[in-house]
Amino acid sequence: MRNLATFLSILGLCLMPAACGRLPSGGPVAEEVTKQKTNEVADFAVYPVTRAFLPTVQQWPHTGTEERLGWIGASQGARTQIIQPGDMLNIQIWDSSENSLLTALEDRVAELGEIRVAANGTIFVPYIGDVSVIGLTPDLARKEIQTELEAIVPSAQVQLNLTEGRNNSVDLVSGVLQPGTYPMPDRNYSVMGLISAGGGINTSMNNPQIRLMRGGNIYGTSIERLLNNPRLDTLLRAGDRVFVEEDERYFLSFGASGTEDLHIFSKDVMTAMDAVSVMGGINDAKADPEGLLILREYPSSATRPGVRGPRQSRVVFTVDLTSTDGLFSARKFPIQSGDLLVATESPVNDALTISNIIGNFFGVFNATGAI
Repeated sequence: MRNLATFLSILGLCLMPAACGRLPSGGPVAEEVTKQKTNEVADFAVYPVTRAFLPTVQQWPHTGTEERLGWIGASQGARTQIIQPGDMLNIQIWDSSENSLLTALEDRVAELGEIRVAANGTIFVPYIGDVSVIGLTPDLARKEIQTELEAIVPSAQVQLNLTEGRNNSVDLVSGVLQPGTYPMPDRNYSVMGLISAGGGINTSMNNPQIRLMRGGNIYGTSIERLLNNPRLDTLLRAGDRVFVEEDERYFLSFGASGTEDLHIFSKDVMTAMDAVSVMGGINDAKADPEGLLILREYPSSATRPGVRGPRQSRVVFTVDLTSTDGLFSARKFPIQSGDLLVATESPVNDALTISNIIGNFFGVFNATGAI
C-alpha cells in the first residue's frame, strides 16, 4: 500500500501540468487560434473554406507584397533590320570600267571597309559625300548609295552588309547561361528568341519570372505562362533589357506540419493543397485534420463600404481535410504571398500524452516489482 501511495503521488505530480493547462506541444489547437475573449470585439474574421465560399473570396482584393506587373502581348514584326546610329556598314563598290574612279585595273572592287553610322544617321561615301541611311533597311540603303554613285560611275554596283550597334541590340542581364548584349537580327526578334540565344533559363531557378525593362517601365510574367501561351512572346525593341529571376512570393508554415519554414512559390498559382504538399504534409500523430488554418491580412481598403472584401482586415480561413467538400475546396483555394499556414494540433493529444505517462509508470513499477 505504501508503494501504491508513493506511485499515486508521483503520478499526481506528472498530471499536474495537464490539470493546470495544456501540455507543451509543437503547435496550437484550432480553438486557441480562433477563440476570442467574451468581453472583447473580434479583431479578425473566420471563414470556412467551402465550395460555396470560393466564388466570394475570389472577388476579394489581392494581398501580398509582390509587385503586380503587366505584360505586352505578341505582335508580328518585319524580318529585316533598320539602320540606326552606331551601326557598322561594310561597303564594297564593284566597277568593271577601264577608267574607274574607284578601282585599279587589276582590282575591280573598292573596299570602303566598315563605316559607322553617325549620330545624325549619315555615312560618308567618297565622291558622294554624306548619305542619310537612318531608318532604312540594309537593302534600301544599298540602293540609295548605288543611285547616288550611278551619276558619277554608271557601271558601279554596291554591296552592303550591316553589323548591329548598340541601338539595334538588347541586353540579357541575368538568369540565363550566357548573359550579355545581343544584336537584333531583325524586327521580328522576340523574348523567347533572346532567351534561346542566351543558352536558356538556369535550371536551378525556382518558378523563374521574366522581367522586361523598356523606357521607364517594367513588365513581368512567368516563364511558365510564357511557354504555355505563345501570344505572350512579345517583340523586343532596341535598348530593351531582359532579366530572369526566381519567384519571390512565399508562404509560411507553422505548427504540426512537415516543416516549419518559409516556402517559395513553386508555380504561378499555389492552392491550399499545393501548399500542404510543399510543406511536407501534416503530422499524422499530432495534427488535427479538421483544423488547417490559413492566416491572411488584407489592406484596410478591402474592408471599406462598397468594396467586396472580408469583414475584418485580419482573416483566418479554416480548412477541413476530413470532408470531401473541404478537400476539393482546398484544391481550388489560392494561397497568396505572405500567408501563414498553421497545422493545429488535436486536443486529443493531451489525453494521449497523459495516457503514455501512465503507461510508462506502470511499466517501470511492474519491472521493479513496486506494485
